[in-house]
Amino acid sequence: MTVPPIKVATYNIRKCVGTDRRRNPERILEVLSEIDADIIALQEADRRFGNRMSAIPYHLLLEQGTYRPVEIGGRPQSIGWHGNALLVKRGIEVRHSEIVPLPTLEPRGAVLAELLLNGAPLRVIGTHLDLSGLWRRRQIRALLARLDGAAHHIPTVLMGDFNQWSDRGALSEFAFHHHRLVKTPPSFHSTRPVARLDRIIVSHDIMVENSGAHISDLSKRASDHLPLWATLKHA
Repeated sequence: MTVPPIKVATYNIRKCVGTDRRRNPERILEVLSEIDADIIALQEADRRFGNRMSAIPYHLLLEQGTYRPVEIGGRPQSIGWHGNALLVKRGIEVRHSEIVPLPTLEPRGAVLAELLLNGAPLRVIGTHLDLSGLWRRRQIRALLARLDGAAHHIPTVLMGDFNQWSDRGALSEFAFHHHRLVKTPPSFHSTRPVARLDRIIVSHDIMVENSGAHISDLSKRASDHLPLWATLKHA
């Protein structure tokens, strides 16, 4: 049986505050509809203070009807962990999900889900790494240690805001663990993208058919990051 390609995306939604300084979760959901990915990793998906409630009200996700958040077991009014959330299209089976703690001086973390799409397994990790290169390297090593310690290997995608311009430095750690960086364009700042802060990384048993940044009139205003996407197939 031929397994059809899947589309993944990563998007730092800046707590739904756009470049016009307006908080507009409906606008973010419109951008997600434009992208039409099967799986989306969100960063800065929760409010920063108080009970850290989701920046996208849960009822709006339900009303849109396309996506559901992967349940992680964090705060009751949050859809993720430390701002990281995974959305999947309805009909995708979530077999396992968990929080992945990261070493850090500030609130950072990662979320992991093992999914079944069209009969094929896929592991997805969404994360937002530190501004400090030292702590970024430690966080990447913690993510890789989690993958190395897994009971079984399945094709894996890591997505998020890695807060690093260069493919070298801490990001070079992935090559030693049989992962590669997808060639994606700059995504920050959305009005004039010059920095490659957002990344999609895949294990070597995944083929990348296409990739890019989602650029539209709406995505230029909805956040200070552009969404990145990639179309993938099992090798």
